[in-house]
Amino acid sequence: MDEQKKIEHQIELATRAAALVRDETTGQRFRSFAEDLRRKLRRMMRRGQVRARAYDLWEQAGRPAGRELDFWLEAERQLEDEREDRKSPDVSSKR
Repeated sequence: MDEQKKIEHQIELATRAAALVRDETTGQRFRSFAEDLRRKLRRMMRRGQVRARAYDLWEQAGRPAGRELDFWLEAERQLEDEREDRKSPDVSSKR
């Protein structure tokens, strides 16, 4: 089982357990654990997106040596900008 599937399974189990336990403290611990796993999963997926974008940028630039960090940081910036664009309301649709 790959890491992503494993984490998704753990989230499912923790969520089910939280719904089944009667003790509120234990239920909250399960919910908190599930949320921690969701954050970990998002970081893993984001890292993969950054890796793929950085590789594309590196290839487009002619595969220069020694500039891995530059492409990684640019990929992070681009993806963050895209994420912010999706979060902000579209100004043109309000007119």
